[in-house]
Amino acid sequence: MSMRGRGGGPAGLDRKLNANEKKDLIRILGEAKPYVKLMLLSGLFIIIATGADLSKTYIVKTVLDDFLYENQVQQGLHSIWGLAILYLAAVVIGGGLQYLQTNIMNSVGQSVIMNLRRKVFSYIQMMPLTALDKISAGRLITRATNDVEALSELFTNVIVMLFKDIFTLVGIVAMMVYISPKLALASCIGIPVIALITVITRNILRKNWIKVKSLIGQINGFFAENISGMRIVQMFVRERDKMREFKELNDDYFNHSMVQIRVNSMLRPLMEVVNAVVTSVLIWIAFGDIANGWLLPGVLYAFTTYVKQFFEPINNLAEMYSTIQSAAVSANRIYELMDNQAAQEDLETGDHVDRFEGRIEFKNVWFAYNDENWVLKDVSFTIEPGQRIAFVGTTGSGKTTIISLLTRFYEIQKGQILVDGKDIKTINLKDLRRNIAVVLQDVFLFAGTIEDNISLEDHMDECQIEKAIEMAHADNFVKSLSGGIHHPVMERGSSFSAGQRQLISFARAIVHDPRVFVLDEATANIDTETEQMIQASLNDVARDRTVVIIAHRLSTIRSCDCIFVMSHGVIEERGTHDELIALGGRYFKLHEAQSKEKDEAISA
Repeated sequence: MSMRGRGGGPAGLDRKLNANEKKDLIRILGEAKPYVKLMLLSGLFIIIATGADLSKTYIVKTVLDDFLYENQVQQGLHSIWGLAILYLAAVVIGGGLQYLQTNIMNSVGQSVIMNLRRKVFSYIQMMPLTALDKISAGRLITRATNDVEALSELFTNVIVMLFKDIFTLVGIVAMMVYISPKLALASCIGIPVIALITVITRNILRKNWIKVKSLIGQINGFFAENISGMRIVQMFVRERDKMREFKELNDDYFNHSMVQIRVNSMLRPLMEVVNAVVTSVLIWIAFGDIANGWLLPGVLYAFTTYVKQFFEPINNLAEMYSTIQSAAVSANRIYELMDNQAAQEDLETGDHVDRFEGRIEFKNVWFAYNDENWVLKDVSFTIEPGQRIAFVGTTGSGKTTIISLLTRFYEIQKGQILVDGKDIKTINLKDLRRNIAVVLQDVFLFAGTIEDNISLEDHMDECQIEKAIEMAHADNFVKSLSGGIHHPVMERGSSFSAGQRQLISFARAIVHDPRVFVLDEATANIDTETEQMIQASLNDVARDRTVVIIAHRLSTIRSCDCIFVMSHGVIEERGTHDELIALGGRYFKLHEAQSKEKDEAISA
């Protein structure tokens, strides 16, 4: 099945994006508010540098007309040497200030992008699972990387060039009107043509950029998904199919990128043609005036130079439009994500509870992931502090959902969940989760060291970590590694076995000293020896703590105080192992089936 479409936003929101374009750009520019003084200083440098650059043409014009053509008396600065010194000063001042303002704006731009990237990552971290379930990893990666990076050029280049080019245009027009209003008016004949070209290319670039951004998100999502699932791809020999899917995405991105390249590459030649036409008209008009002695040659030199300089910023503005469009689309995509404050977990409000006693109560709980497709239906049970209980049942019966609701990864639609008599919705979310440690079946390890993965950067000393490793019965395994707790961990812990990853995960749960331990199918995919280690460790650390076990192997829960048997979202049976066996119901059948499988495996 093709996975195209995941990771990218809708590409048909032209009208909406167009309406929000100015607002989003203004909001992005607002990110630079803390650096406004530096930006004003940079703007001052640009004004002085641009003035120095424009003065060079006027200095040459003065030399041509006053000394070469009219042979005027040379004195002071109004001399060849004086004007040469002024010309050199203009070059030095312009170049020096250009260097300073470039460094200032690059520093400001990188600071803004750094802060924006931090905000995007912080927002993603605070997204609840209900929101993360509806958006692909590729789309989020694109927001935090490609879209943020697309704004970098806006701050480091476009803003500076935009200000510089506008000031240059104003300065050139002022100089041309001062020198010759007649030739200045003739120089404006190319402006309507430029305006027409800009309007035509604007619509093409805007619509195409929206599609390009969408495709980047899809490609990132495709890479993330297929790298994570590469074992499945190779196991079922689907490399060729996945390559075909990627080729379709890649070709689509290539074609839309080529539209941008072709339009942008066409702009400068068109501007050069307009520039050449205007220059030709100026030469034609000025030639007769020069021949009749009404115009000096230096004026023609100044105008042809200024016209070329006049079209240079216009060329830049036309080419910058593509960058501005890219920034506008990226800004819209970033704020589209970050403006959804409803999709944020609130870790600050709620009653602070330092330490739970461990009493858990579900009262008539109903829950559905989508609409009213109920996963849990009127579920009620009570777990007393220090009890060890288990949930068993077939896949999809709602066992793991109970744990997700207890930790408030999802919110229930009906009923109430209480911890120590308090509704969990009233408890501070950080305190709730700090008191509940979940050991998952599919263990996730971060790239780093064993120490990093156990402490999770919680500033614990090595003695605490080593004690937790010992309590998890993982000390022999860790000591066998080079570097011990400082041994490097590859991405997702790929260099360790499932059992070794599970031992590290269990040590991670122990070191944070929770009041409630949850084992969600934690022994389902590990060998018998590792399972026995975890069971022995659980017996040591579970004293005076509430333990909740989501179990597949019934042999691991025989000693539980109570076992809840779930089926289709309801608790069908409850009791101890012996009571449920005596009942002869669903639990008895599950037990018989597993015993038969075990006997067959032994006989085989």
